[in-house]
Amino acid sequence: MHTPATTEELAALLRDCTAHRRTVALIGNGTKPGWGNPIATDIALSTTQLTGVLQHSWQDLTCTVAAGTPWSTLQAALAQHHQRVAADPLFPSRATVGGVLAANDCGLLRLRYGGLRDLVLGMTLVLADGTIARTGGRVVKNVAGYDLPKLLTGSFGTLGVIAEATFRLHPLPRHTAAFTVRSSEVAALAGLMAALLRAAMSLERMQLRNGAAGFALDLEFATVPEALAEHEERLRTLAGPLPLEPATGDIFLARERLFAAPDATVFRIASLPSKLAALVDGVAQLDRLPGHAAACVADPAGIVTVRLTAALDATEAVLEDLRDRLVPTGGAVTVLAGAATDRWGPPPAALPLMRAIKQEFDPLHLLNPGRFLAGL
Repeated sequence: MHTPATTEELAALLRDCTAHRRTVALIGNGTKPGWGNPIATDIALSTTQLTGVLQHSWQDLTCTVAAGTPWSTLQAALAQHHQRVAADPLFPSRATVGGVLAANDCGLLRLRYGGLRDLVLGMTLVLADGTIARTGGRVVKNVAGYDLPKLLTGSFGTLGVIAEATFRLHPLPRHTAAFTVRSSEVAALAGLMAALLRAAMSLERMQLRNGAAGFALDLEFATVPEALAEHEERLRTLAGPLPLEPATGDIFLARERLFAAPDATVFRIASLPSKLAALVDGVAQLDRLPGHAAACVADPAGIVTVRLTAALDATEAVLEDLRDRLVPTGGAVTVLAGAATDRWGPPPAALPLMRAIKQEFDPLHLLNPGRFLAGL
């Protein structure tokens, strides 16, 4: 395992790999090993020695951080000025900033603050040939025509190694209140979710999930105390006869807990928000089938994370059925953990463009070769 401690050491290592045509597996802290195809490479490169908050311009609500910094370490440093990067990725105590960006794992806070592509302002990366490229600040190499932060976010380390990232910051909420609304019918909670999204309320995050006793909608408000009381009153009015109870912040770890079962397959569905109720109800029906155990957490943006415990052939059948139904309308089903053979599903229409970009950034296909969809 190679662990460069500076961007310059990282660049020198990649120059040597290019000179000797050595393929490279890029690793942060290894929190998401199942996100993408398994790969075999000549060497492994870890960014865990590239750490630290390099600059925090708290007056301007921006910061620059080294990519190997654990997410929780970054947030703890920003919290000293009551600020944060408004994203809540999985495994924050271990996941690195670069890994979170490479996997585009932003969590439920995207409801209010947008995704990682909206929060990252600049980036320093090292290309496969050792070139250091920067956006924002002094430019070592001008990569004209590309928005590097958006392009590298979600690229799974196939285009370059993220060395530093600059983020837009938001204030830490001082007052929050979380609630859970329950129902035996998912349609009632889907209707409540839609009503809350239309209402002028300070929603921080929200999730819809299934459980042994039916369905639950968890939500959190963040605003001043006087408005929190008004929000609770409005919520009770919108919920009507549905049971409502206070909730703790731990309830928003439900997505992370889906990954705790080692024998399960975890996959992510990306679909239209209008399909959320049907998808969550479908997971509940799977949970009632003999030999199946299924649970899910749905994001209002149209992302559903599902844990399914079943025989491999049954799991493969579920994945194939979902892809047949969703891909024609622009949806996708991606396996994140488990033994499923096809992790990505059918390639998108943009595949030729993706291949052209890969060819320009990494023409020898040395970085995480084959980890992304369609062998990218």
